[in-house]
Amino acid sequence: MEPLKETVEPSAQPELQVTKKDLRKVFWRSFTLQGSFNYERMQALGYAYSMIPVLKKLYPNPEERAKALKRHLEFFNSTPQMSTFIMGLSAAMEEKAAKDKEFDADSINSVKVALMGPVAGIGDSFFWGTFRIIAAGVGVSLASTGNILGAILFLLIFNVPHLLVRYQGTFMGYSKGTTFLNMMYQGGSINRLTYAAGILGLLVIGAMTGTLIELSTPIEFQLEGASVALQDTLDDILPQALPLGLTFGIYYMLKKNVKVNYIMLGIIALGILGTWVGIL
Repeated sequence: MEPLKETVEPSAQPELQVTKKDLRKVFWRSFTLQGSFNYERMQALGYAYSMIPVLKKLYPNPEERAKALKRHLEFFNSTPQMSTFIMGLSAAMEEKAAKDKEFDADSINSVKVALMGPVAGIGDSFFWGTFRIIAAGVGVSLASTGNILGAILFLLIFNVPHLLVRYQGTFMGYSKGTTFLNMMYQGGSINRLTYAAGILGLLVIGAMTGTLIELSTPIEFQLEGASVALQDTLDDILPQALPLGLTFGIYYMLKKNVKVNYIMLGIIALGILGTWVGIL
């Protein structure tokens, strides 16, 4: 891939040269990726909209531009925070197609389809499985005490890495392309990073279960004239056993495709009835 240039010489056909300014426009438009999400082509409309600045630059001919735009209306679905890497790569390939009439334009969409899965696997592990959970854990812990830093830190912890990856991914995809991904996969770095992110996410979930879910029982038994609290016995065996059991119960119902609304109503009913009967 050719290095990025802010400006190019007149002899280099500037209308066929993608610049940093064009890629920045792609970056800003990428925030609309899921604005027209649909179940037929997922994020295709948002992807095509994001590519318009590059396509306008590369294809002055309206017919060629329409053909290129139609290419990017094909099915696309990946992690939004990392989608700009693929957009940058598409921009580099479109630039190649505009300059070289022998270039196979169909390969542009083929590369997009090939990268959707791997990029989504990385992005989902880090952004949905790690950063979101850590941000929520820190934010909820502070917000539950009335500290406004809870909301602020939640947004910062999730969005600072998100914005950095989204912005840099646009330029990395254009300049590095498939070379970067191949290098990461061949060296095994991707697998190690994904595995580490999964462990960290599970640790945070475990900590949130024990600290943020409040569930206890006031039940007491009379044994040999002494009063024994069931909650103290459970804590001696396994601290936070009831919150853990509730979490596993909800997880089991989700695996059985029980609707979330029904689960929420069930939790409310359990809390009311349990308190009324005196077991919670």
